[in-house]
Amino acid sequence: MGATGRKRVTAADVARSLGLSRATVGFVLNDTPGQTIPESTRGRVLAEAARMGYRPHRAAQTLRRGSSKVILFVLPDWAGGLTLRQHLDEAALALDEAGYSLVTCARYAAGRARPLWELLTPDVVLGFSPFDADELASMRACGVTRIVPAPEHPTTLDDWPALTAGTALQIEHLHEQGHRRIAFAAPADAHTSLLDHRVHTARRTAARLGLGPVDIRPVDHRDGSARAAVRRWRAEGITGVAAYNDDSAAAVVGAAVRAGVSVPDELAVIGHDDTPLAALFVPSISTVRIDVVGLGRHFAAFALHEADGRPLPARDTGTDTVVVARESTARPQRSHAPATAV
Repeated sequence: MGATGRKRVTAADVARSLGLSRATVGFVLNDTPGQTIPESTRGRVLAEAARMGYRPHRAAQTLRRGSSKVILFVLPDWAGGLTLRQHLDEAALALDEAGYSLVTCARYAAGRARPLWELLTPDVVLGFSPFDADELASMRACGVTRIVPAPEHPTTLDDWPALTAGTALQIEHLHEQGHRRIAFAAPADAHTSLLDHRVHTARRTAARLGLGPVDIRPVDHRDGSARAAVRRWRAEGITGVAAYNDDSAAAVVGAAVRAGVSVPDELAVIGHDDTPLAALFVPSISTVRIDVVGLGRHFAAFALHEADGRPLPARDTGTDTVVVARESTARPQRSHAPATAV
């Protein structure tokens, strides 16, 4: 069955239908400032445009205004969990309030599809990690000039403490609860810049506190890796575990409970992101809460500064990232003597 083509309704069509000049209709549809169009005429134009199914031509609007009102965010290489979704929701809301649309896209190694910035001509392209030379050349070739991070002003995850400060808080919390041998539980299938940063932060924080080396183990609830990690940690006298996220923490706690290891008396575990899973799990899981509302608003303010010169937001300090202490890290009731391997 063939598709029936339909001609795009133009401003000229609306003008012809109403018997008005194209200039008058154009002023109304484009909301051109400085024009004295009677409200009755404005109402007629808008009503007829809606009836006829008129939609503005984005490319023409961009040329006329010098702005597409689109902010393109290139997603980072880590998994899009609840925290990232909430952050993007808040950023999108703040940008919408300012008249901008937030569009997201992902990078893929194969790179067969055209980059979205070539199709949308966004006002700003933002990312959490630097763009490579080919990506930068592609952006500039299609007229994108506001790119963050820019080669001349490179940024790293250290510039977003709200995303990275939590790992240090995890290690410090376990230390405050009396733990001196600490491990880090990583997702088994994640090899990302954020994971690398959190592992580095865990090791650096442990060294600052005078603790021994942090043992890094991949864990996954779908196989036996979490139980194997718990067995090894117990054999080595490790009593505290910081996890990459709440899913990894739940995998460790679940494996420990099934193996008869008391949480937190024999093994304390703290997650990251404060997802509903952490509060609902038994025992409830201590975690790190990120201010996703503040982070999203900060991101939007930064984008608007780049887009149209609005005031630069105060630097993110990560001070709203806090530990939420629950049952899984309550102070143990007995000393941390090495236990028999499970």
